[in-house]
Amino acid sequence: MSKTRPLTCLELSQTLKDHIGYTLEVKPSQICHKEAGQGLFITGEADVGAVIAFYPGIIYSPAYYRNIPGYPRIDASNSYLITRYDGMVINAQPWGVGGETREVWDGFYQTEFRPIPSEEIEKRSDRFWRMLSKPLESNYRGNYEVIERRNPLAFGHFANHPPKGTSPNVMICPYDFSVTEEMRPYIPNLMFGSEENVTMKRFGTFWFRSGGSGDDNGDVAVLKTIVLVATRALSDEELFLNYRLSNQKRRPVWYTPVDEEEDRRRWS
Repeated sequence: MSKTRPLTCLELSQTLKDHIGYTLEVKPSQICHKEAGQGLFITGEADVGAVIAFYPGIIYSPAYYRNIPGYPRIDASNSYLITRYDGMVINAQPWGVGGETREVWDGFYQTEFRPIPSEEIEKRSDRFWRMLSKPLESNYRGNYEVIERRNPLAFGHFANHPPKGTSPNVMICPYDFSVTEEMRPYIPNLMFGSEENVTMKRFGTFWFRSGGSGDDNGDVAVLKTIVLVATRALSDEELFLNYRLSNQKRRPVWYTPVDEEEDRRRWS
């Protein structure tokens, strides 16, 4: 009896589209700017409110901020960081473009893609801070999980900020996955470290919520992630996410605020 050949990334992506009506593709952005690089595109159609993409990578709780590569100027050479309202930071840079198999992933694999130009780094960080920006590798608690690296939706970190005159068509939504053994490979995130916090406790590589409402069976494993959700009906187009950069720092030349008042309220 011959073995069944594993699906390739492309085949898995097409299978997903056949089931839900859309999939994602990473290709050169349509934004007319030299720093636009790669963009994220939906192939097919999705309704408003649909979950379009996962934001993959390593999740850092506030207790582990110093372990984020490049600390304390963590954004100087990494544009793939995103923060939840509760302070959890997700670093998508190690995820890169995913992989070709379901495999044990420890979060160290990293692909060189869409780097920040050196002149931009100079604008954000001087030599003194770069000398201090060393990750605390010795404190890493070696978490690893079997992850589906071919995940067709694990590309939220490639969504660009909308160019001038264009509105965002996706938004971030913090989402806490209640993890089961069967679904774990399909969540493209790892939790860094093993520190407990006031609302969650950790066991192995999961966070557990104790005695939550509606939980009749004790503790429930939780991964605190981010997904991108459609803000309108989408059809075969590039996806744009409002980066909402701080108005208290020098912004990149490509950045045009979507709503200055909203940014002012957020960063005041």
